Amino acid sequence: MGDLWDGLSQAFFLLVTLDADLVEITLRSLRVTLTALVIATVIALPLGALLAVRRFRMRRFVIAVMNALMGLPPVVVGLIVYLMLSRSGPFGVFGLLFTPTAMIVAQVIIIVPLIASIAHQALRELWSDYHDLLLSLNTNHVQRMSALLWDGRRALLTASLAGFGRAIGEVGAIMVVGGNIDHHTRVLTTAIALETGKGDFALALALGFVLIGLAIAVNLAIHWLTQTEREGRW
Repeated sequence: MGDLWDGLSQAFFLLVTLDADLVEITLRSLRVTLTALVIATVIALPLGALLAVRRFRMRRFVIAVMNALMGLPPVVVGLIVYLMLSRSGPFGVFGLLFTPTAMIVAQVIIIVPLIASIAHQALRELWSDYHDLLLSLNTNHVQRMSALLWDGRRALLTASLAGFGRAIGEVGAIMVVGGNIDHHTRVLTTAIALETGKGDFALALALGFVLIGLAIAVNLAIHWLTQTEREGRW
């Protein structure tokens, strides 16, 4: 029990004093995750809007696959990205394996289906309200998608925050493609796993507190946005 309290006190000390390793790992995690989030959002939101507006053959199949990919095991994503970026893979010539770029690619693949699925569900309901109006204005598909994306921005922001929460806590794929290299690809989740294995519970707890804080902040933001939308105060 004494070791636990010692670890907690040291962890709080690291947080209060802004330990250099703690800050470095946190900033790297945010940089990787936010970059992946921006890329995934640019891909997922138009995809969700397209599936809501456009009717085409195999549309239901595409939606089913997209929803199924939400549950894709991250470690499998890491394996696929590893094989693609390894020296024997098709993109091995770029030397991206065990770099932050590889980690970003893995996170993008993981969160695109999540963001796109949430966006599609929200925009599908919005499209049912706007359908007759947009058709009467003789708008094309791009204009319809743009209108839905703008008017549904609250729900879409919630979808992006959900993607951030999923990405920031990812460990399996990041470990596989990033390698957990100190001062290069070590992020919050992989550092926690490493420090726990080493028995350095102080740093592991400090990193865990940061990760929990980020998760709570994201959930509070989603809750606030949801309440704002319900009360019509946006």
